[in-house]
Amino acid sequence: MNPLDIVTAIRQNHALEHASVHVLSRHSPYLRLVGRTTAAGFFIYGSVDTQELADATTEALARLQQGESYLAIHPRCGTNLAVTGLLAGVAAFAATLGRPRNRLERLPMAITAATLAAVVAQPLAYTVQERITTSPELDGVFVRAIQRSERGGITVHKVLIGRA
Repeated sequence: MNPLDIVTAIRQNHALEHASVHVLSRHSPYLRLVGRTTAAGFFIYGSVDTQELADATTEALARLQQGESYLAIHPRCGTNLAVTGLLAGVAAFAATLGRPRNRLERLPMAITAATLAAVVAQPLAYTVQERITTSPELDGVFVRAIQRSERGGITVHKVLIGRA
């Protein structure tokens, strides 16, 4: 698989991971899950029934293929944390450049800059998800298998994705 195909696969799998979690959350709003995407598919960590996950993933895939692209974006995605952390860190650093050398005197400016950056980061993070880290274009994509295992008392599902 060439590097461009790998990036495309990861973006598509990431979208399907998000959509699957959206569908699962609709049925069980208090379900606590963590997902991690790979080029081969994605992992879901948390207490969820395997058949429930299979049904949710099948529904999510069909809905994405029917044009419900909003399902590819998730509010608790790690992309949101990464964008927020990056912007807040850069803003805090930039706010203290050329300021008094006393760290305590720089602290209010750094906190203000980081807070403003975190506010700006929210809509930006959704855009980053939409344009960079996910792709809801899933023509020819199918679920190959779902494998369940237990790791350290945590239920782990590996969802393997195929392409026609």
